[in-house]
Amino acid sequence: MSANQAVFPIAAMVRVLGVSRAGFYAWIARPPSARAVADGALLEQVRAIHRGSRETYGAPRVHAALRALGERHGRKRIARLMREAGLVGASHRRGGPVTTRSDRGTRPAPDLVDRNFSAEGPDRLWVGDITFIPTAAGFLYLAVVVDAWSRRVVGWSMANHLRAELVLDALEMAVTQRRPRDVIHHSDQGSQLGLKWSSQHHPELIAVQRRALRRAFAIQASCAVCR
Repeated sequence: MSANQAVFPIAAMVRVLGVSRAGFYAWIARPPSARAVADGALLEQVRAIHRGSRETYGAPRVHAALRALGERHGRKRIARLMREAGLVGASHRRGGPVTTRSDRGTRPAPDLVDRNFSAEGPDRLWVGDITFIPTAAGFLYLAVVVDAWSRRVVGWSMANHLRAELVLDALEMAVTQRRPRDVIHHSDQGSQLGLKWSSQHHPELIAVQRRALRRAFAIQASCAVCR
C-alpha cells in the first residue's frame, strides 16, 4: 500500500485488501525492527565491497570478503540483500561461444615460450588471445595482443565474427604501433576458420597473409615469431 499511495487512494486500498486504515498508519509509524536495522547496516558493507570490486563481485564473493573481515552472515542473506538493492556481479556464463578452434588433423608448431611468460624488455614477447563480450545485439569478439614485459595492450581488434581477420587486425595494429625487431608472438593452438598460424612470421608479411586467407593458407601453430 505504501508503494502505491501515489496511484490509489488509501481508502480504496484498505477496502480492497480488507485492512483498517488505523492499522495501516500504525504500521507506517512503527519503528524498524532490529532485523531491519541490522540488514541496513549489513547492506552498507555489501555496497562498499561491491563498489570496491568495480561492481564485479556477486553474492558468493561478497560473502567471502565479509568472512575475511570477520563478519559471519549467511550467503542467502547476502544474496537477498543484493537482489533487493539491485546489486549484481559480472556474469561468466557457461555455454558461450567457443573462441579456440583446434584442428586436430594438423601438426602443432613448437611452443617457443614453454610457459615462461617473463620478458627481458619491451617487445620481446607478445601474448594474444580472443574473448567474447555479450551485448543486446549478440556477441562481439575481441582479439588482443599484450606485451608480456609491460602488460600493455599493444594491439586489439573487435568484430562480430571469429574469422582470421580478427586476429590479423590485432597483430597488424601491434606491429604498426611498436615496429618490433625481434618479438615472439604466443597464442593458443586455435585456428580461426581457415587460418592456422605458423610458428614464424615477419611483420612485413602480414599483408601477404591477408591475401593468403583467400587461398586457404593454413599451418597449425601456437606461436608466431616476428623478425
